[in-house]
Amino acid sequence: MSSFSRFFYQNGLLLVTFVLIMSALLGQVLTGWHDNNDDLQQMGLAALTLGQYLHSGHLLEATFENWESEFLQMGVYVVLTIWLRQKGSPESKKLDELEDVDQRPDPTKPGAPWPVRRGGLWLHLYQHSLSLALFGLFFGAFYLHARGGAMVYNIEQGHEGKPLVTVWGYMHTARFWFESFQNWQSEFVSIFSLVGLSIFLRQQSSPQSKPVDAPTTETGK
Repeated sequence: MSSFSRFFYQNGLLLVTFVLIMSALLGQVLTGWHDNNDDLQQMGLAALTLGQYLHSGHLLEATFENWESEFLQMGVYVVLTIWLRQKGSPESKKLDELEDVDQRPDPTKPGAPWPVRRGGLWLHLYQHSLSLALFGLFFGAFYLHARGGAMVYNIEQGHEGKPLVTVWGYMHTARFWFESFQNWQSEFVSIFSLVGLSIFLRQQSSPQSKPVDAPTTETGK
C-alpha cells in the first residue's frame, strides 16, 4: 500500500466529509449570491459582486445559523449520553455496568496524554475538553449568526427608513430566535431519530448500528 493510500485509508472519513462540506459550501455561496442579489434588486439597491458577497451578512447569517445548531446538537448529545441510557440503542452506554469511558484516568498507563500525567486543573479541562470545545463553537457560531443577521436586518431597516439595531439589539428580535429555534428543534429531531431507529433498524458494517443478527433489545442495552 502506498503512503497516500495508507493516509487515505487511515483518514478517509474526515477527508471525504471535508470535501462534502466544501462542495456544499460552494453551492451555498453561488446560490446565496444570486438569491441575495435578487432581494437587493427588489429593494432598488446595487447588486453585490461575488467578492463582496463573501463578506456579506447574508452569507454570514446563513452559514453560522446552521453551524450553531450543529454544534449545539453534538454538545447536547455528548453531555446527555454521560448520564442517560436507552435500552436497545448502540448510541447509549450499557444499562447496568461501567464502560471504559467511566473509569478514572490512569496517569501510569503507557502512552497516557500529558494532561492525564500532569493531573490537577489540566486533567479536569482535558476530561471535559470535547463538550467545552463543542459548546465554545456553539456560542461562537451563535454570535456570528446574530452579527450576520443584524447586517441583513439593518439593510432592510435602512431601506424602509426605520432605526438600525446593534448585534445585541438584533438578538432581542423574534426573528433571530425564530431562526435559532427552527434549527435547534430539527437537530434534536435528528438525535431522537438516530437513537430511536437504531433500536430496531440495522446497517451492515456501520459502527453506528448494532450487528445485523443482534436482538432488538438484548440484555444490557
